[in-house]
Amino acid sequence: MAAGAQPREADAAWDIIELLFFAYRDFVGDPDAVLLKYAFGRAHHRVLHFVNRNPGMKVADLLDILNITKQSLGRVLKQLVDQGFIVQKEGAQDRRQRLLYATAKGEALSLKLAHLQTERINRAFGELGPGAHEAARRFLTAMIDSDNREGVLRQIARADRAKTRG
Repeated sequence: MAAGAQPREADAAWDIIELLFFAYRDFVGDPDAVLLKYAFGRAHHRVLHFVNRNPGMKVADLLDILNITKQSLGRVLKQLVDQGFIVQKEGAQDRRQRLLYATAKGEALSLKLAHLQTERINRAFGELGPGAHEAARRFLTAMIDSDNREGVLRQIARADRAKTRG
């Protein structure tokens, strides 16, 4: 579409937009039911996911990943810490740093939620056949703003390496 041109209804990818909405609804729906038992929501899930995948991550890095305000993160983090899912430790070199770690309880919940989502993903891949994982990975990577893609892929690779060592 040319710069300044008005979008037309016919130009929208309605089917893909709506499929993404419905897929996301169902993808988070399974974990939502588990989180409800703890009076947690999707923000708690995201925080727990990234802290579990990146032990010792800085609060500042988590803010960047989640793209939320410090106040929003503070509320969610306080609940997760108070209920024993996450611990905060001072940085070894800089005591002002707050480093985040999932507790055994936090790791167990994170893995339970990831397992539910992995089952859904694997069912879908099973319906699509060979090459589905790589095609989905390429599509989702392409959906990320181009100036963030390499950083996201590095983040995922770093977390994968950390988990295989740990």
